[in-house]
Amino acid sequence: MASRVGLMDYRWIASDREVAEFIERTLAEPRYALDTEFHRERTYFPKLALVQIAAAGEIVLLDPLGCDLSPLRLLFDSDVLAVVHAAQQDLDVLTHAVGTVPRRLYDTQLAAGFLGYSTPSLVALLQGELRVAAAKGDRLTDWLRRPLSDDQRSYAAGDVAYLLQLHDTLTAQLATAGRTQWVDDACEELRLRPVGGTDPDLAWTRLKDVRILKPRARGVARAVAGWRERRAMSIDSPVRQVLPDLAILGIAQKQPRTTTELGQARGVDERHTRGAIAKELLAAVELGLADESPPAAAEGDDLDRGLRPAVTLVSAWVSEVARQQRIDAGLLATRHDLVELLRGDPDARLASGWRGELLGEGIRRLVAGEAALTFDGRGGLNLIDVP
Repeated sequence: MASRVGLMDYRWIASDREVAEFIERTLAEPRYALDTEFHRERTYFPKLALVQIAAAGEIVLLDPLGCDLSPLRLLFDSDVLAVVHAAQQDLDVLTHAVGTVPRRLYDTQLAAGFLGYSTPSLVALLQGELRVAAAKGDRLTDWLRRPLSDDQRSYAAGDVAYLLQLHDTLTAQLATAGRTQWVDDACEELRLRPVGGTDPDLAWTRLKDVRILKPRARGVARAVAGWRERRAMSIDSPVRQVLPDLAILGIAQKQPRTTTELGQARGVDERHTRGAIAKELLAAVELGLADESPPAAAEGDDLDRGLRPAVTLVSAWVSEVARQQRIDAGLLATRHDLVELLRGDPDARLASGWRGELLGEGIRRLVAGEAALTFDGRGGLNLIDVP
């Protein structure tokens, strides 16, 4: 049964035949708008609850609980462009649920970052560019319940109702600004970004306050956090239900060798001190203590000491270029990007492409001592030659 949102019909699809028919029609289109709804509060991997697609004047809501979504692979592998807003989490859930992501992708949030916006919400972007007052939904709604209410369905349909029109507006402005290729490169970078879970070896970096630990304790924290991540994946459970962050920090500081000592670590409860879990945790502690190269306390600590002050200096220049060029500073460069460049990493994002075009020469001059930054008296900075 068809319903309406704005000026477009939307249709609920819960049969394999209708999915296949819709995908076949969409394959003849140049583009489609895409969004998903999902939950991950009770699982490690996201649980797909709904897929919304707008194409050829129609919006459909595909129910993954009632039909096979494997035909989406045909669409994702095709030349048809997927237009998405803030796609990172959608790519994550689609990788897990469908096994692939669109081969061609355009992220309207990323694109807006090249026009002066700073990671705008879809609501803000629709209002700013199309003067459309999008409906605000309940962010805590249960998308996995069936049947979904009319309000839930209408809100979900609204997430894709104007994306193609927004795509037209943004691409026209970006073409005028000469930034089309920059956006294409950024969208492809996003599309290829690893998804599907945290690298267990990097899980420790997401722990609050972990960097205040001493080197030996950081090695233990890295090993225990990696164990937690792998176990959470294996049983499809949120990591904090496997072991809370506080327990990892407590174990890292106490460095227990026995189950009795393990039980005395802050944040550890009785379930962690019995059977296989206790043995695995103690083994992780041993692994961490044997680590001869514990992780750096903070990003950039492994950078040559003579270059560390340059991170702050170059960060100021990045912010100024972002302001002048009306580009989201987070898109232009992160601290990690700066550290990679200063370390001489050949794959550093700032070493080539549009980022290198905007920042490369200025950063080179600053680091070489050939240029300096001065305050212009109007809230900005000037890059000046050093005599």
